[in-house]
Amino acid sequence: MYQMDGSQLQQQYKHHISDYKDWDQREHAKEWMLFEKNMGTHISIDETALSNDELYTVITNKTAKGQKGAIVAMIKGTQAERVIDILLRLPERLRKKVQEVTLDMAAGMHLIVKRCFPYAHRVVDRFHVQQLATEAVQEIRIKHRWQAIDEENEQIALAKKQGIAYIPQLLPNGDSPKQLLARSRYLLFKHKEHWTYSQKQRATLMFERYPAIKNAYDLSMKLTGIFNHCKCKEEAFKKLALWYNEVEAAGIDSFRTVAKSIETHYLTILNYFNNRSTNASAEAFNAKIKAFRASARGVRDINFFLFRLQKIYA
Repeated sequence: MYQMDGSQLQQQYKHHISDYKDWDQREHAKEWMLFEKNMGTHISIDETALSNDELYTVITNKTAKGQKGAIVAMIKGTQAERVIDILLRLPERLRKKVQEVTLDMAAGMHLIVKRCFPYAHRVVDRFHVQQLATEAVQEIRIKHRWQAIDEENEQIALAKKQGIAYIPQLLPNGDSPKQLLARSRYLLFKHKEHWTYSQKQRATLMFERYPAIKNAYDLSMKLTGIFNHCKCKEEAFKKLALWYNEVEAAGIDSFRTVAKSIETHYLTILNYFNNRSTNASAEAFNAKIKAFRASARGVRDINFFLFRLQKIYA
């Protein structure tokens, strides 16, 4: 519109208009950035990828709500010892004031929080726990789908050998067993109250033919119900114990793995019921970084990208 070359404008901003050349963190920004003034009592820790799967550990202040003052630290990599060394540069008095940290179940993240924020309650994000359960359900669905594909291929080969036309088996809703299992992926993520009419049809047919998927789906929804309806840690602990018993009775290997993971982290998972805190703010901030990266058509100069990022969010 103004007959101006975009690349030239970017270069002018980078080298002349902005204070990029005088930025105090320019020399080490690619490796780490710290903003101690943004430290708060409730923070989140997560990882994000900038370019070429280069991971950064990102610590954000929840009270900033993803706006200016959100970034506390961005450190290249996820190796616990390296991240700890950088975070220990923050004043001890600020680190000791942190009351709560939300994170996922990664062992490295827990070690970072224990060493750097010794007085903070660790809260494992409930959505990561629920994701484990939904992945266990999908694993069973996928297993049955591969079996359905094999059966269909065998029937096609048999029909060809006998010299007759293959007529696929169609269910009352018009799907073949293979299609039924493929098209039922998304309904297994939702509670049955939110299913559409066609999803209800598919679920009824699938659960009749594959009771193992129904058992797994029911276990997943019961776990979600514990997080949604329990009012305190004591109530949740009792409900989880009953849920463990149901998992053992069901005999589903993938859910036994989920149960063991929950058992390993149950103290930090139950901390959710203190303030019902989640890592949603960190996930939302990661989405903002990805959107900013997309608007910039990728990351060519990581230092300058981080400079622009901290201008907006730090």
